[in-house]
Amino acid sequence: MSSCSGGSKLPKDWPRDILYLLSPSYSNALTDEAHKFIFLSKLNLPSNTEVRRVSGPHTNVKITPISDTFHPAHGQFGLFAGQHLSPDTLILPYLGYVHGKADTDENSDYDLSLDRDHALGVDASKMGNEARFINDYRSISANPNAEFRDISIDIGKGLVEKRIGVFVLSAGKSGKRAKGIAKGEEILVSYGKGFWTERLKPKE
Repeated sequence: MSSCSGGSKLPKDWPRDILYLLSPSYSNALTDEAHKFIFLSKLNLPSNTEVRRVSGPHTNVKITPISDTFHPAHGQFGLFAGQHLSPDTLILPYLGYVHGKADTDENSDYDLSLDRDHALGVDASKMGNEARFINDYRSISANPNAEFRDISIDIGKGLVEKRIGVFVLSAGKSGKRAKGIAKGEEILVSYGKGFWTERLKPKE
């Protein structure tokens, strides 16, 4: 794990009580099997795998306070495009605390599934990067303009690391989304119906 130190290196409006990450933080409780799934040799990757390099803080996005009283995240923050973002491009990875089932925080609103078969998640409730501020599109827009996808990150020494990336949606067969995301537009994803089903359950 690596993190930023010093206010000048942190993104504008980054909260003081959240650790800013440049790479994921890993639970000590992860199994050897989980490590083998996350970290792979470049030599063992399928030939069509795109291996990427990324670094933060990410200048293509901006953390922005939500002042619109009709916005469901009013009084909180959202993530907005700092420049035009073309269809199908990687915006940034989703970083946080990578954990297994044993140390899952059931109350976290920032826990994203890294792999269901291995019960791995990435929780950005206490540490993460700008991606933790992406809001769900519901009650904001008719549709999302971004989505989560698997990515392979080059971490050196012949190894790649499996992460989750945030991508601009493709233009689509009709080219309806060919404009991508405009500068100043809020980046919105779908959290999935399951997220809201759990949140709307009555408290016992």
